[in-house]
Amino acid sequence: MKELKSALLMCLLFTVLCGGLYPAVVTGIAQTIFPHQANGSLIIDTNGRTVGSSLIGQPFTGAHYFWPRPSATGEFTYNPMASGGSNSGPANPAFLATVAQRIEALRATGVTTPIPADLVLASASGLDPHISLEAARLQIPRIAKTRNLSEDAVARLVDIHTEGRQLGLLGEPRVNVLLLNRALDSQS
Repeated sequence: MKELKSALLMCLLFTVLCGGLYPAVVTGIAQTIFPHQANGSLIIDTNGRTVGSSLIGQPFTGAHYFWPRPSATGEFTYNPMASGGSNSGPANPAFLATVAQRIEALRATGVTTPIPADLVLASASGLDPHISLEAARLQIPRIAKTRNLSEDAVARLVDIHTEGRQLGLLGEPRVNVLLLNRALDSQS
């Protein structure tokens, strides 16, 4: 009986410490030091309306927008509740057919150069908000034409919104599609 009482007290103590006190302290520190990130890195328009998060891909299908990486949660749904890869590989005929359809759709827009993989393959999470610099540059002629802008003006916007390697050495330069498309909208 003595051991049961000690075990229950320890369970209660650790429940209060780990389930209440620790999360409250970490949340308080995060809200104080990094409030934007702690609240989901939300992007808010001039009317105070939330338009998305810089951490989650958004669906853009119009020819006047930069297109994001395909989503594994559904072609253009980007549902964070269903986050995850498709688990399909190069031996899967359905996967190959999907990739071929995506390539054909890009070719139909006039793309004749090699297509970066991130425009036809979904990311592991299916919610990646970024595309490679090459994928952004490939789309510049289409965007410039549909928005009646010079390719140089669109290329400058891409350069402005290019994020470097993390910590200067991890990953590749990338472009956040939501932020770039918002800059395009404010430019037009």
